[in-house]
Amino acid sequence: MIKNDIFLRVLQGQKVARPPVWMMRQAGRILPQYRNLRASLSGFKELVTTPSLAAEVTVQPVDELGVDAAILFSDILVIPEAMGLGYEMEERKGPSFPRVVSNEADVADLLEGDEAATYLDYVYEAVKLTKKLLEERVPLIGFSGAPWTLLAYMTEGGGSKTFSKAKKFLYTQPELAHLLLDKLANTIIAYLNKKIAAGVDAVQVFDSWAGILSPAQYREFSLPYIKKICDEVQGVPKIVFAKDGWFALPELASLDCQAIGLDWTVPPRLGREWVGPHKVLQGNLDPCALYAPASKIRLATEQMILDFQSNHIVNLGHGLYPDTPLDNVKCFVDSVKNFR
Repeated sequence: MIKNDIFLRVLQGQKVARPPVWMMRQAGRILPQYRNLRASLSGFKELVTTPSLAAEVTVQPVDELGVDAAILFSDILVIPEAMGLGYEMEERKGPSFPRVVSNEADVADLLEGDEAATYLDYVYEAVKLTKKLLEERVPLIGFSGAPWTLLAYMTEGGGSKTFSKAKKFLYTQPELAHLLLDKLANTIIAYLNKKIAAGVDAVQVFDSWAGILSPAQYREFSLPYIKKICDEVQGVPKIVFAKDGWFALPELASLDCQAIGLDWTVPPRLGREWVGPHKVLQGNLDPCALYAPASKIRLATEQMILDFQSNHIVNLGHGLYPDTPLDNVKCFVDSVKNFR
């Protein structure tokens, strides 16, 4: 039995004395122990693909910050790689794909579903090792990128301010885009179900590039595939986070998931109005608020909690930035844990 299960109890609709708190990218460069470990390795992917190291990094913020949930250290791009499209992670530049998807033959060559997910055994082993290290202290979250977000990287070749190549793919080859999105959804379903079998207590789907699509495009090229994932991944609570996807909140609220993540552009009361009273909301403090003095961090955190009132998991509106002062992150977490 998990000792601190406040995160899971909120997802189950139970009343709690205070909201739970965890942060996207909580396992990373804000922690000196993470930086020390990274310095001894060949690169980011060695950390992702070595189960013992991924488990160690996952547990670090639980030990250092006292968060109410751990999230498995991994990368959303392990899915395309398992399907046959390898990627590289360049320091200070981010991910890049030496080969991109651009035509029907490229999509046909990709593995999907269980066949692809089998290549990610190192992730499932990391789940098992992490659960042992956690010793039932807090729940463990597994995650995946959403199909549209993964397609964006696979067709663009890396990160982008506009993702114009990825959007061109949708406009010029919509049928092929749907074929690729379906393959991605099938692989994500198999992947998340294998993570659940390995022991994760909840899962989150990240649609990091939701906001670069028009509402009409989002309804065509993203929502149906997130729905498919939510329908076919069962057994643990599910969280969906569509960054900058405020326009789709009513549709996201209809999905078979327990929580919807909000970025910092959505006021809590408006988010609740769009999502309804029954879903849990997660978020949504601006990560840059953690650069402020401790007194302002406490005030902003307490006001956010008051604005959400209930059915809320405290988090940031996106991931922690690497140069965020560690003491400020601790102040944020402590402000939640001391809230009454």
